[in-house]
Amino acid sequence: MNKRIYTAALSAILIAGCSKEKLNLYPYNQVATEQAFRSETDVTFDINGMYNGLRTSTSYFVNGIWNILGDVLSDNLVLNTLGRQSLKNPYYEYRYSATNTYGLFGSGYSIIRRANAILENIEKFPNGTFKNNAKGEALAVRALVYFDMSRVYSKTYLNASDADFTVPYVTTTDATITPANEPVKGFYDKVIADLTQAETLINANNSISASNTVSRLNKAAVAGLLSRVYLYKGDYSNCIAAANRALGTTPNVGSLTTFGSIWTDATDAGVLFKVKNTNLDNLNAQGVNYYQTVSQGIKSEYNVDYNFYQLFANNDIRKTIYIQTSPYSAVNYNHVIKYAGRPGTPVGVVDAKVLRTAEVLLSRAEAYYRSNNVAGAVADLVLLKSNRYTGYVAATDNALSGTALLNEILLQRRLELAFEGDRFWDLKRLNLPVQRANKGDKADGTGTAPLFTTLAAGDFKFNLPYEQTELNFNKNLKQNPGY
Repeated sequence: MNKRIYTAALSAILIAGCSKEKLNLYPYNQVATEQAFRSETDVTFDINGMYNGLRTSTSYFVNGIWNILGDVLSDNLVLNTLGRQSLKNPYYEYRYSATNTYGLFGSGYSIIRRANAILENIEKFPNGTFKNNAKGEALAVRALVYFDMSRVYSKTYLNASDADFTVPYVTTTDATITPANEPVKGFYDKVIADLTQAETLINANNSISASNTVSRLNKAAVAGLLSRVYLYKGDYSNCIAAANRALGTTPNVGSLTTFGSIWTDATDAGVLFKVKNTNLDNLNAQGVNYYQTVSQGIKSEYNVDYNFYQLFANNDIRKTIYIQTSPYSAVNYNHVIKYAGRPGTPVGVVDAKVLRTAEVLLSRAEAYYRSNNVAGAVADLVLLKSNRYTGYVAATDNALSGTALLNEILLQRRLELAFEGDRFWDLKRLNLPVQRANKGDKADGTGTAPLFTTLAAGDFKFNLPYEQTELNFNKNLKQNPGY
């Protein structure tokens, strides 16, 4: 960020963001922050600005490409050659470089700056629920963003050596620092520390209103985020414990009859945390990332990978909620319609579901399996599948064990979180390759096949590069190997 921005008023930054989403944001804005944190009303304004960063970043939720990037990079999607070729270069064809890479690095630090400003000023307020919630939310948002940045730019905990590094973990608004990369393993400890403290602080019922309970982080949502981090760390006992706190005794993953309504915002069943996207906001990137509707039909940017589509059984309700097989210019394609949006709004105007109960349940199921608790793993698997398959009979799943059980849990994770930007990071976590079908974009598998069908497990391309302008700005920042 240019020096001229350092003197901008913090309150304006918290709502409007920065003029450039570059790393030059972690030398934070030098401002008279006492003027922006004089009252609880000011703090509420600043908290809203922090959440607004999650919504308006062109690299993240709602207005960005987060909900498609991890699928484009993986084996869930195939490029539609009739689309705009969006994300083909650099992501779909793995051509990213230091001069052509993902912008979450800069926009992530923009959001983190807002969280750090709150944390640096909240202690002046009296102890109580307001202060606890504000501090807890800032800690949790900071940890959420940092963890996603680490998934993008570095190896996961289980695959990292002591020498492997990730992004700097900045906790200050000091504009003079040029921080160095953080070791991956120490970085995870800091994310966990932030989330653990946040969970102790945030009220269980923290919300905007009685009818809007999941667009602010509450205790269950933070516990769910902790379960996600612990799964990536391979700390399965703590993953289970955090998931238990998030899920409670009767987890609601969305039923056979309500699950489809989650994606039109008619219900929050099974949603632990989402980023609001109001009709006034009218941000449609989540849907437009996947398709536009024109006179010839749905015109997709990407269609469902042929082999992946075959994994959706006909009695799986996700098949028709997530995917529509229909013609474009008289040719059938498997279109991703998960983000069609609310009735009466343009395609893609819908809230961003950041964390759902189903993910936490599947994380717990995997952690149970890896902890040799087969009964617990099976019970969670059955709970999910009974709410996703019509006519479901549990006998086959009740008999699962060993590798077959793990494979089914991982399959359900892939199906459940499809087209939410999760797949590529999950393959990295599991140290598995990308294996795309050598099939085209049309529903019958014909058409143009991917130029690159595989990415070997552990390939350096699993870690995206830092932007060269950021490296030029901060001489203490190291580029990822291979770039």
